[in-house]
Amino acid sequence: MPGGARRLYRRILLLHRALPAALRELGDRYVKEEFRKHKAAGPAEAQRFLREWENYAAMIQQQINEGKQNLREKTVYGVQLTEEKLNDFRDEQIGQLKELMDEATKPHKRVTVSKDSEHKT
Repeated sequence: MPGGARRLYRRILLLHRALPAALRELGDRYVKEEFRKHKAAGPAEAQRFLREWENYAAMIQQQINEGKQNLREKTVYGVQLTEEKLNDFRDEQIGQLKELMDEATKPHKRVTVSKDSEHKT
């Protein structure tokens, strides 16, 4: 991973620390997976990949800052994808988006430990 990509990766993970726990966990997993997948990307794809993640980092930074200023309102993170943007996605990206949506909307399981150390959900 080139130095610029490494710095961006670390910056995103640091920004995620300001997110709600469930969103942070989901975001961190997704970022790690995507950066791992694109380690061997060609120059054009790598440039496009990094540009999109730079945009993401700037957006999240702005939303975090706005959230700190609007203490009375719940902060909303992310953006709605337009139909035009969705039409630009490849089938693989649509599949990833569906997986991400499924993960983000599934009920959170809570794990408790009983006296006999059995895990229960």
